[in-house]
Amino acid sequence: MKVLSLTVGPIMTNCYVLCDETEKVCFLIDPGDEADRVEQLVASSGCTLKGILLTHGHFDHCTGVAGILKNHPDIPVYIHPRDAAEEKTDLYYMRFPRLPEKNQRYYREGDQLKLGSLTVTVMETPGHSAGSVCLIVGNVIFSGDTLFRLSCGRTDLDGGDYHDMLRSLGRLGRLEGQYQVYPGHEEYTDLDTERSGNPYMQQGMQRF
Repeated sequence: MKVLSLTVGPIMTNCYVLCDETEKVCFLIDPGDEADRVEQLVASSGCTLKGILLTHGHFDHCTGVAGILKNHPDIPVYIHPRDAAEEKTDLYYMRFPRLPEKNQRYYREGDQLKLGSLTVTVMETPGHSAGSVCLIVGNVIFSGDTLFRLSCGRTDLDGGDYHDMLRSLGRLGRLEGQYQVYPGHEEYTDLDTERSGNPYMQQGMQRF
C-alpha cells in the first residue's frame, strides 16, 4: 500500500491517492480542486484509477471531481447519501451535486470497497457534516474533516453537530491499535497522539 498526497484549492485541502502497488490500481480521495494537478498526481502513481471516494460533500473536498471525470468518464464516485444534493439550493456548495447514474454511488457504515488486495472500510462519523465518513484501510485512517491533528472539524455549518462530533471522535479513539491518520487539512497525525493529546477526542471517549 502506498499513499500519495497533494494540497489543493483556496482552503488547502489534502487530496490523496491510495495505491495497491502490486496490482497497479488506485482510489482517489477528496479531489477538492485543481483537477489538472490531481490528474498529474494520479498519473505519477503508475496505477489505474478505479474510483473516487469522498469523505463528505463540502465543495473544498469535491470541486475537482468534474474535471477528473472528463478523463475517466466511467469510474464510480462514492459519497454518503446524507451529503449528496438532489437539486441546487442555497446550500448547494455544502452538498455534493448528483452525478449521472453510471458514476453515482453511495456508501454507509460498514461498507467495504475492494482495491486489489486492499479493503477500504467505511465508518460513519457525523459531526462536521451529517454524512461525514472516515475511510479505514489497514492501519491507515483517512479522516476528512472529522479528525485533525490535536483538533477536529468545525460543527457550525449546515448538517454539523457538536455532540455528533464528540461521539464520532470517541468511536475513533476506541479503535484497537495504532493508526496513521491522514486528515482533510493540515498535517498528518496518528491515533495514539490524538488519544493522549486531543481534548475533543478525550471528551468524546469519556462521554460516549
